[in-house]
Amino acid sequence: MKCRICSNPQGVSTSFGDMPIANGFLAEKDFQKEYFFKMETLFCDVCKTYQLIEQPDPEMMFHENYAFFSSTSKNMAVHFKEMADGYMQDFIPNKGNAFVVELGSNDGIMLKYFAQEGIKHLGIEPSSNVAEVARQHGVNTISEFFGAETAQAVEAEYGKADIISASNVMCHIPDLNSVGQGVDALLKETGIFVFEDPYLGSMISKTSYDQIYDEHVYIFSVLSVQNIFAPHGLELFHVEPQVTHGGSMRYYLCRKGTRAVRDSVKTQVQKEKDLGLDKVETYEKFTQSCEKSKKDFVTLLTKIKAEGKRVVGYAATSKSTTVLNYCNVGPDLIEYICDTTPLKQGKYSPGMHIPIKPYEDFKNDNPDYAVLFAWNHAEEIFAKEKGFLAQGGKWILFIPKVSVFETEDKLKNAI
Repeated sequence: MKCRICSNPQGVSTSFGDMPIANGFLAEKDFQKEYFFKMETLFCDVCKTYQLIEQPDPEMMFHENYAFFSSTSKNMAVHFKEMADGYMQDFIPNKGNAFVVELGSNDGIMLKYFAQEGIKHLGIEPSSNVAEVARQHGVNTISEFFGAETAQAVEAEYGKADIISASNVMCHIPDLNSVGQGVDALLKETGIFVFEDPYLGSMISKTSYDQIYDEHVYIFSVLSVQNIFAPHGLELFHVEPQVTHGGSMRYYLCRKGTRAVRDSVKTQVQKEKDLGLDKVETYEKFTQSCEKSKKDFVTLLTKIKAEGKRVVGYAATSKSTTVLNYCNVGPDLIEYICDTTPLKQGKYSPGMHIPIKPYEDFKNDNPDYAVLFAWNHAEEIFAKEKGFLAQGGKWILFIPKVSVFETEDKLKNAI
């Protein structure tokens, strides 16, 4: 056991048990050959990086049947429109000469705005099915994993980039050394490298352990980002907290010395130290908090079942895979999970094999309780599901603690 970044063999680890591929929704005939890995995390007390010790092969997670499409969320569509507008306003003074690259560009939800402005761009998306959707939307996209070799090929064909952007992608990539080399090869001297991912501080404060799954090999902090990219001559000059994914952080990096480091970096570093993100003891307490959440969740579902009430799940998310398998919750406690994604419907949840049903089944079924697995999209969902509460339904949340809610106001305040 050693750190992926600095090879330090010391730190604190947490085991979440055997875990399947988080987006590996499967047919009943495939139950017996389902893949599992030991999901264990490590906090390195040298470079301050929180990471998975073992991660499945990337091709097992990102492929031609990848089940997540960014454009299915209205709130995320607004988020990426604002991101694109901000890039164009603050970092692209001359649209005619600009080149923007996005890593893990998914279905083109952000880059399409550059395409519409006629700005040279390129999406680098390893999952071929969502890459094809992006191309159908007019977004120039290649289906590759990003690293030093890919960056050199892109630079040879397109030239160097003004912006290299990534959203909820960097946390997926185990070899960040290759990414750093790739950014160094592809970025203009005055260019910026920007990425945002779920934030370690939010995960610790909310006990949102469901952020940890096969795709998320890292959960970043400002401290860890500084340490990870400094060896590649990249300096963190600005950070911006984001509300997406239950609490994210956007990191702005440049070639060292090319931009002034803003106060936001110093301020956030101090907040992290105040929260204890640099201390082993914090992660030991986090492990205890996860165990308590697990016990409380199973106790609540078992009690509801004993009362003869019905519980279903709302949204078959990647994060739900961690919760269900860590807590050992199957179809005996949660009848089914509704989801709007056609690729998931008619299949079963990874590991625990809870049926995935179309959203319409939830609308017509009137269950007593619904576990909100997509809690990070709570505002959007609550606005859509007022009828569920009006008919006597109750929401179950496990973030920041296991609770039952009967009114929308209390739900909003909880998250």
